[in-house]
Amino acid sequence: MEIKQAILNNAVIIESVSREFSSASNLDPKLYGNQTSTIAPHHIQNQLDGLTIDEFKLMLFRPKAIKHAEFHLQAIKTNRLYILNHHDSLMPYLRRINTTTTKTYASRTLLFLQHDGRLRPLAIELSLPHPDGDQFGAVSKVYTPSEDGVEGSVWQLAKAYAAVNDSGVHQLIKPLAASVSAPFYKLLHPHFRDTMNINAVARQVLINGGGILEATVFPAKYSMEMSAVIYKDWAFPDQALPVDLVKRGIAVEDSKSPHGLRLLIEDYPYAVDGLEIWSAIESWVEDYCTFYYASDDMVQNDRELQSWWKELREKGHADKKNEPWWPKMQTRKELIDSCTIIIWVASALHAAVNFGQYHYAGYMPNRPTISRQFMPEPGTKEYEELRTNPDKVFLRTITARLQH
Repeated sequence: MEIKQAILNNAVIIESVSREFSSASNLDPKLYGNQTSTIAPHHIQNQLDGLTIDEFKLMLFRPKAIKHAEFHLQAIKTNRLYILNHHDSLMPYLRRINTTTTKTYASRTLLFLQHDGRLRPLAIELSLPHPDGDQFGAVSKVYTPSEDGVEGSVWQLAKAYAAVNDSGVHQLIKPLAASVSAPFYKLLHPHFRDTMNINAVARQVLINGGGILEATVFPAKYSMEMSAVIYKDWAFPDQALPVDLVKRGIAVEDSKSPHGLRLLIEDYPYAVDGLEIWSAIESWVEDYCTFYYASDDMVQNDRELQSWWKELREKGHADKKNEPWWPKMQTRKELIDSCTIIIWVASALHAAVNFGQYHYAGYMPNRPTISRQFMPEPGTKEYEELRTNPDKVFLRTITARLQH
C-alpha cells in the first residue's frame, strides 16, 4: 500500500493521532473484550526523525480525557502522527467474513509526517478475533517496514492487507422534490440530474445482495449490513469540507490562512484542491441565495423551501430526523451552508472518492480489494515459500485460485 495513493484514493479516512486516536478501542469491552492497540514505542523508536519516545507515548497512549494543559499542548503541537484506523469498523464482522473465501484482518496503520511534508508508514497492526470467543478480545500482531529478505516480503503482505481494508471501507462508507420555479430548485437541479436513475440502477446491480460490490470487496455478503451500521455515525453538518478536515485533525482554524484553515499535511491534494473548490461553491451559493432571499424572514416564509427541507429530514433521513444537529432552515446562513454541503457532496466529494478508484485498483496488485489467505506464520511451509517465491505468495493472497 503506497501511502500517497491511499491518501489520494481514500481521502476522507485518515486522521490525526493527536486529535482522534488513542490506543483504546470504542468497541464495547463486555462484548469484544480488550481491543487496545498493541502498537508500542519499541516498534517505531528508530523511525521518528528526532521525535522522542516520550513524545510518542504522549500522543499515542494518552488518556482521551487528559486534562494537563502542558501535555495536551505538546501532543497537539507536534502534529506528526496520523492513522488509518479500520479496526473498530471491521472487528465485529471479521469472524463471519472469514468463514467465506475471504481471509483478512482488522488493521491500524500508523503514519509519520516527515519534514518534507510526506507521510510514511511506521507500523501496521493486523488483528483477528480471539479463537476462544469475541469476549476474549483481539489477537494482534504488529509489522514494521523492511525491504530485504522474508521480512521485506512480510511487510509487503502487511501493506496488502491494510490496502484490502482501506479499499473495502472506502466502498462501503463513502454518496428531494420541489417545483421548477423555486429558487433553490434551480440552484440544486444541475447537481441532482440523473441521481435517482443512477441510484435505482445501483440498487439493482451494484449494491444489491449478491451484486457487484459484494463480489469485489472483502466483506462479501456482509457488505451492505456493515455499510448500514457505519452510517449510524453520519451527520449532515460534518459533510462540510472545512468541518471534516478540522474534525479529523488534518487542519486547524487559522484566520490568517487561505479559507480560514491551515493544513497540517501540505501534500494532501484532496484538502488543497478541495478547499479551493469548496470556497468557489460557497461563494456562488452565497451570491445566489442572497439575491433571491433578501432576509431571514424570506427563508422562513418560503413554504416550498420549508416543505422541501422537512421532507429531506423526515423522509430522506427518517432514522435521523430528530437529531439535534440538523439546521433549522430559519436563516440565510443555514440555507447557504446547507446548499453548499449538498452541492459539495454531489459533485466534488463524490468525484474525489469515486472516479479515481479504477486508476489505483484496476491493477489488482497495486490496490487489492480481497485477501484469500492469512499471513504466513514462521515455521510453516507457506512462510518458507516467502524465501523462494515471494511474488507467488503475494498473488495467491490477493487473488482467487483461478486467477493466480
